[in-house]
Amino acid sequence: MTRPRPPIAPVMAGAVDLSALKQRASTPDGASPGVPGGLEVTEANLEAEVLVRSSEMPVVVLLWSPRSDSSVQLGEVLAGLAAADGAKWALATVNVDTTPRVAQMFGVQAVPTVVALAAGQPLSSFQGMQPPEQLRRWVDSLLNATAGKLSGTADTEQAEQVDPALAQARAHLDNGDLEAARTAYQALLDADPNHAEAKGAVRQIAFLQRATGHPQDAVAIADAAPADIEAAFAAADVEILQQNVAGAFARLIGLVKRTAGDERTAVRTRLIELFDLFDPADPEVIAGRRNLANALY
Repeated sequence: MTRPRPPIAPVMAGAVDLSALKQRASTPDGASPGVPGGLEVTEANLEAEVLVRSSEMPVVVLLWSPRSDSSVQLGEVLAGLAAADGAKWALATVNVDTTPRVAQMFGVQAVPTVVALAAGQPLSSFQGMQPPEQLRRWVDSLLNATAGKLSGTADTEQAEQVDPALAQARAHLDNGDLEAARTAYQALLDADPNHAEAKGAVRQIAFLQRATGHPQDAVAIADAAPADIEAAFAAADVEILQQNVAGAFARLIGLVKRTAGDERTAVRTRLIELFDLFDPADPEVIAGRRNLANALY
């Protein structure tokens, strides 16, 4: 079944996906459970590994959920086709449960959904499991449609390979060693204060290390003690890990309204730190900043 091409919004600028980092911390191999093969897409690597890479070869993006058996089955078939075809096309996977913003960028309405891109543009898409032979024909038609039309941007990978320090930082992150990754990215940032990836990584790894240290019932603790600023900070961190970004912002904005002096300054500072974890153009960040301004003035 084919449906209209989904809109793809601008990728988050220099951000490291929090849910992906959290998953790496708990599963050091960084693998997505249930889906073999394919690059796991996050907000951080969407542009480089999907949009830019699609200038070299077609990229097939599977938007899936481990809760969906058909998603897992489709992932297995696509991975087998990708392996059989060698480097003719690339398979990428988006876990809609842990990376909802990327799913929203693709306009996904149900899982599994498959979107094929070339030269940064969606070419074809479908929903639901398809018979293997039909998937084979679909991939072949995709390859035929793009044959000789993609100029390739191999320089991207070569440019990344010439910076061993960046490669090492990424390797630490992929291995789930957050402290080593933070140290490596900080060294890059010390050498180049404008290094976008290092700046975003240091900020978000520091957040993740702090947030994962909070008790699991941090939200309940804060709800029971609405005047406890530190409890509110912990609860907001946990809510962001749980993808409840709007709730985290609302919690601290409410606290801004109830505090004054140094306490209000501390809450405002923490809110700004949380805003900086995301793309400034994110609608929730825009709304959060507006609500903070209203609370302050």
